[in-house]
Amino acid sequence: MKSTIGKVLAAAVAVVCTATLAACGSSEGPNPNPSLVPGASPGGSLRIGISFDQPGLGMQDGDKYTGFDVITATYIAKSLGVTEENINWVEANPANRENLLASGAVDLVLSTYSITDERKQVVDFAGPYFVAHQDLLVRRNEEEITGPKTLDGRLLCSVTGTTSAALVKEQYKGKIELREYARFSECVDALNRSEVDAVTTDDVILAGFAAEPQYKGKLRVVGKGFSDENYGVGIKKGNTELVEQVNTALKEYIADGSWKAALDQTVRPSGYKIPAPPTPGS
Repeated sequence: MKSTIGKVLAAAVAVVCTATLAACGSSEGPNPNPSLVPGASPGGSLRIGISFDQPGLGMQDGDKYTGFDVITATYIAKSLGVTEENINWVEANPANRENLLASGAVDLVLSTYSITDERKQVVDFAGPYFVAHQDLLVRRNEEEITGPKTLDGRLLCSVTGTTSAALVKEQYKGKIELREYARFSECVDALNRSEVDAVTTDDVILAGFAAEPQYKGKLRVVGKGFSDENYGVGIKKGNTELVEQVNTALKEYIADGSWKAALDQTVRPSGYKIPAPPTPGS
């Protein structure tokens, strides 16, 4: 009798959490023990590619890794039966993400990885799990730059292999001079030293940098996004089973309040307005 009542109560709580997207336990952080997805079994390890230099999203500090992508990846791993101690973190830069997946050097990539038709020719994606917008980071007192159309003759910085750099090359060729680096942190440092006039990438990435102690009060996000960037989990082409499993994990991640709790911990402190959750698998 007691076990039956317990099951009924547990089911009721699950329904409430799912129906309201409530933060069931969100005040204490993401759910540390998500359910295993169908086909998963405890044990094993995962190699997961993340960014190592994006504040609030994917950051390495010695042997510690923090950020929204890190929490999301950890939740997915647990849903697949892999404990946090058995995750091997690998640096995934925009220029090498596809190669890491194709070569088998990593199993998953979560590094603000926008889903595009071009990329889907090479890798598969689960998600989306977040929607950002391309924007501009400028120096605090810069008033003339209000969007990409006001960058004529200016020096703009982005990272090789990103959708941000590709959009500038496609839509503003000959009007904007683009400087490309391997890391966003290099672009932001160049902006702070007045070596470039603006940095472009997703607004959530830029907000994280603007909130860093060394840049706070010196840099600001323009706040006029001009693209939609659907972040997905990169998976080796053809592994449809893993795509389905990760989508199942992401749906629970959102439904049990962990998605919002993770963003509240990692991204909201920068002042970024948290959007509504997307629909994984859509």
